[in-house]
Amino acid sequence: MPLLKPTPAADAEQAIARHPLAGTAMSGADVVVQVLADEGVEVLFGYSGGAILPVYDAVFRHNAEHLKADGSEPMPLVVPANEQGAGFMASGYARASGKVGVAIVTSGPGATNMVTPVRDSAADSIPLVVICGQVSTQAIGSDAFQEAPVSNIMSSCAKHVFLVTAADKLEATLRTAFTIARSGRPGPVVVDIPKDVQNATVVFDGQEELPLPGYRARLRSIEQATLSDAECAAFFQALADAKRPLIYAGGGVVGSGSASLLREFVAAFGLPVTTTLMGIGGFDTTHPLSLHMLGMHGTAYANYAVEDCDFLFALGARFDDRVACSPPQFAPRAKYIAHIDIDPAEINKVKQADWQHVGPLDRALQRLIQYGKAHGHQPVLADWHAHVAALKRNHSMNYDRDSALIQPYAVLEEINRHTQGRAIFSTGVGQHQMWAAQYLDFVEPRHWLTSGSMGTMGFGLPAAVGAQFARRDALVIDIDGDASIRMNLGELETVTTYGLPVKIVVMNNVGDGMVRQWQKLFFKGRFASSDKSLHRKDFVRAAEADGFAWARRLENREELASTIAEFLAFDGPSFLEVMIDPDAGVYPMVGPGASYSQMITGEFIPSRAVAKTGEAVASDAF
Repeated sequence: MPLLKPTPAADAEQAIARHPLAGTAMSGADVVVQVLADEGVEVLFGYSGGAILPVYDAVFRHNAEHLKADGSEPMPLVVPANEQGAGFMASGYARASGKVGVAIVTSGPGATNMVTPVRDSAADSIPLVVICGQVSTQAIGSDAFQEAPVSNIMSSCAKHVFLVTAADKLEATLRTAFTIARSGRPGPVVVDIPKDVQNATVVFDGQEELPLPGYRARLRSIEQATLSDAECAAFFQALADAKRPLIYAGGGVVGSGSASLLREFVAAFGLPVTTTLMGIGGFDTTHPLSLHMLGMHGTAYANYAVEDCDFLFALGARFDDRVACSPPQFAPRAKYIAHIDIDPAEINKVKQADWQHVGPLDRALQRLIQYGKAHGHQPVLADWHAHVAALKRNHSMNYDRDSALIQPYAVLEEINRHTQGRAIFSTGVGQHQMWAAQYLDFVEPRHWLTSGSMGTMGFGLPAAVGAQFARRDALVIDIDGDASIRMNLGELETVTTYGLPVKIVVMNNVGDGMVRQWQKLFFKGRFASSDKSLHRKDFVRAAEADGFAWARRLENREELASTIAEFLAFDGPSFLEVMIDPDAGVYPMVGPGASYSQMITGEFIPSRAVAKTGEAVASDAF
């Protein structure tokens, strides 16, 4: 049978679909930059070096040839003080924008300095594409200058790693890297490109991707998954039988863009919501049914609600060890657990689910909302709502408000009074991170940027830089600690070099506060290597040396309100070091392996009485 000839209409459609540069001969480096442009990349982060120079030169030429009407570059390349900073900037950009962040670094130490940001992004499901230069293909394995086995090193850290040894596969590999990074459960993809591949001449295709039949088939089956009527009916029957249902929302709510649907679900069916550290912002923290964060340092009322609930609905959450500190004792009264996640590996990994669905969270929530409304499901939860309100009232966050020393909680409350849940906050890792999670409000998603699963100190400042590039119009504030910010202090200069109006708060308790708290509670007060009182870092002078026109140290409690107001109102980057009470702790706290009923609430947050059997006996308990 003769082959059918394309119709004129098909020819026209194919011509329209073809890339304008299709069939053009260009260097591998130019292919890299063109793919980045085709993917809509707005900003790049990276540090140059010999093995990546062809790509850097191609970026320079592309920007010079495609200046915008206002004279700005279409794809500026932001240079940090260190490649790790570039990785966290790309991550901050991705977290704040929901787009794929891109970092470009050289071989050897340039690539190995990216290991921590790559692992950090994989742990928090953040989409990145990291492009590494590599020594020429013929030199790989010879211990050449600045050679590192990137594929071996990164394979355990990234969602996927490519080593491009055939120049004619470069374009398809890069496009596929973006597809993998943002599809399914997002994550970082590393593309290692030898220098000779960057210099090779190839013919540009304009749309080619790698086939990856197995990955695409699995992805298609998951992304097309839908809830049947029977599954919806089973869910709502269990919900109808429940008296104390609770939503446990994780980072998947934010990552999937499902925050608005979660609000719609709560409005329709009235379930209270508690979020993980990564889920903060996925539900408006000022909403009456918000219980804020649960877990090791979650609010007491959220943890008590988990103890009391009889139906737990997990959305894009993975029952990690900072939430389900003791899995058998987590949500002990929950007769029914429902779980939705995009990653099948997370279902039944820690807690067995009675009802489960693997698929896009936004589609699943939309289906449940439609089904529930169509069938008149309206849980009667007045008693549970009253109980939740009592928990929030009786076990609210609190601290020593009469102390003569500056309390970190008071600093955050004052900042929160100005920002009212609308600012973008990044954090380092430590006590300041937990205080920020506890005392700041977030009305919208992607306003809370923190290193969750990896807990990487030094994350906050470069992440704030990336976030400011993602949201030029937003107020971006880095809440940091004196120990955490030291890790990437060089990025202060990046803030001023690019004229970014980032606000930086350093909570200085002269040491590794979280480590010191654990040493105090579990190591009999032996503060091994956590006391930094002999260190001589003058953070204010460091900020001034890096070009901060507004840099202050706050030591007087009476000046707190006026200083915060001036700090936030300053037109441009500002730096505030606050000398806080060195003994201030993070409470509540659930010790390692403990249950929520064993939560330590500290001196100022009321705890409900617990009998020896572990059963709650306070008047507000079920």
